[in-house]
Amino acid sequence: MAGLSPITADIGCKPVQEMVKDGDEMPDEYICKDFHYGTIDDDVPNIEILVVDLKVLTSSSACGREELGKLRSALSSWGYFQVINSTGIDESLVDEVDKVSRQFFDLSMEEKQKYGRAPDDTEGYGNDIVLSENVLRENQILDWTDRLYLLVHPEAKRKLKYWPENPKSFSVILEEYSSRLKLIAEELLRSIARFMNLPDDRFLRQYGDRPVMYARFSFYPPCPRPKLEHGIKPHADGSAITILLQDKEIMSNGLLKSPVHRAVTNSEKERITVAMFCSPESGSEIDPVEEPIDDKRPKLYKIVKDYTATYFQYLQQGKRPIDAVKI
Repeated sequence: MAGLSPITADIGCKPVQEMVKDGDEMPDEYICKDFHYGTIDDDVPNIEILVVDLKVLTSSSACGREELGKLRSALSSWGYFQVINSTGIDESLVDEVDKVSRQFFDLSMEEKQKYGRAPDDTEGYGNDIVLSENVLRENQILDWTDRLYLLVHPEAKRKLKYWPENPKSFSVILEEYSSRLKLIAEELLRSIARFMNLPDDRFLRQYGDRPVMYARFSFYPPCPRPKLEHGIKPHADGSAITILLQDKEIMSNGLLKSPVHRAVTNSEKERITVAMFCSPESGSEIDPVEEPIDDKRPKLYKIVKDYTATYFQYLQQGKRPIDAVKI
């Protein structure tokens, strides 16, 4: 895998939104075929998503301890939960994020392509990176989605050439939204340390003073053959925390789960999601904290310096990146 460089192939260059508008037939490279990943299947039962009240979670009351228990249960089982009462995130801001997302994807193709992803870059507007034509033919399945992928923090590393100037409020809304989510991510990391009986800053130390945050705006147009194609292939995120707006594993030594999930397609409706990926500071090393490690639960993962690079390469081949860093 080392040294593998992404390139652009002929297949997959046309946005799926345009394929639908033009009535194109779905290319074979989008069809799942015999694609398998982890334990996801159509028989997974519907479960009740735990709701965590962030305002209560940060209190020292009995209710706060109860909320910590709910957070621990969610992260030790399925790995996801719904957050409510988060400071600074009100309904109007959420509505604005949704609004500018839709306005961007409603732009003409000519306008959107001004922010098109370069062949050797992950950021910008477009579709999947094709690792190589050989990998694509063998085992890379393309996703039925177009996306706008942007590094938001640290601010000094932003590639502003990919930030849309239309709609005009896009940058302002994204800046405000990401700043609020950054505080939520940090509070969740403190809370996770508390329910593991660790110092509040135990995970924040590895997270660093300049965490990395990427925003992914995903557009899923109607799919002509939804049973044959994923909106996003089954995967577990490479971030410490992902905050998802809809229409943790290495540092905890595997105690906290990073859920395998996917985005399904629909033959009639379009859909938009906005995900914010919150990761440790670039260049920082992460490894299991010492406290959960003992004779019964030995150290499971290596020290990792750049998990994101490993993540992208493994993801596009349908492999779990976390397996690459196991001891």
